Amino acid sequence: MLAYATELKFEQAAVVRNRIQSLSKVLHQQSMETTGDQDVDILAVVVQGGRACVNLAMVRGGRHLGDRAYFPTHVMDAEVVAERPIEQEVLAAFLVQHYTEKSIPGTLILNIEFDQPELILALQEQCGHRIHLIFQPQGQRRQWQELAQKGAEISLARLLSEQGSQQARTRALAEVLGLENEDLDTLRVECFDISHTAGEATQASCVVFHHHQMQNGEYRRYNINDITPGDDYAAMRQVLTRRYEKVAGGDGVMPDVVLIDGGKGQVEMARQVFVELGLDISLIVGVAKGEGRRVGLETLVFVDGREPQELGKESAALMLVAMIRDEAHRFAITGMRAKRAKARQTSRLEEIEGIGAKRRQKLLSRFGGLKGVMNASIEDLKSVEGISDTLAEEIYRQLH
Repeated sequence: MLAYATELKFEQAAVVRNRIQSLSKVLHQQSMETTGDQDVDILAVVVQGGRACVNLAMVRGGRHLGDRAYFPTHVMDAEVVAERPIEQEVLAAFLVQHYTEKSIPGTLILNIEFDQPELILALQEQCGHRIHLIFQPQGQRRQWQELAQKGAEISLARLLSEQGSQQARTRALAEVLGLENEDLDTLRVECFDISHTAGEATQASCVVFHHHQMQNGEYRRYNINDITPGDDYAAMRQVLTRRYEKVAGGDGVMPDVVLIDGGKGQVEMARQVFVELGLDISLIVGVAKGEGRRVGLETLVFVDGREPQELGKESAALMLVAMIRDEAHRFAITGMRAKRAKARQTSRLEEIEGIGAKRRQKLLSRFGGLKGVMNASIEDLKSVEGISDTLAEEIYRQLH
């Protein structure tokens, strides 16, 4: 079965952007036209350069509601074992996955011949009505099909363009780090960052770059405890130990590069952890900020005897390093803020005598957080299970 990613973010080349703007104008005009047609989904499949795009356009009550592009993974693997044209295999996988959770209209307009009656019968049994397939529509429907086809072509061209740029950055980083013999498609980078506010709510983040893109599903946050507030070195020691002690024991995957957002001090701490765990210290790469913390002046720092490298702001390798590092920082700081907010919400109520963990949780749940509790009247507070008249008055007095 093919897996689908439904959201991709990237910059568009000018020519692609212009074509998309033109297409959007046409789609807008179409959405204003009503033909009295039944509900229809238009599906266009395009395969090129080892990737595929399924563009889904929805028409409801005769109105074109817009379209959305889906990009299956492992297309090349599917092509090797496919008994039918790869476009059919891609479409079949999409039909199964998409309409398992969503309602399917009575008419599907396709840009390719689709000869899998057993799959259509299964979908009909699931939805409880007949499904008509149309391959050569006429009139308004033909325009919708052509628009879906153009949308698929543009979206796939955009994806391939972005992938080419990202692969070039991966290749540049591999060359800088002396990893020319590595399989760039499987190159794995893990990056760590520490975030806190004056030592409060310290969190560490680990983000993963793999297959030329960030792997959001593999991100992890670590609550850092039992350290001196503000001690980033101790925090880095703790998160690296927790992250890699199981890997050192043979459980898990070791990345090809471990990026540390920091200079010599942070990198030295990482070296100590790797030595203690018996791991290869050459994997460690520190990202030291430049003068005035200006982007493009960062230096890569190593612990295996290699000299520090200043790549320069035009370096494709530095662009990739900066992207991964910034993502680690973003992921850490959002987690830290959420943890800090939760701690502050809880601490205000903890100061009130008679409010234990269960009553505190009921109050926060009932009013949606500390702000809601503070905005509640005494009568509102009394309505919460376990809060007496006297306690409600005390809570209101303490919070105001």
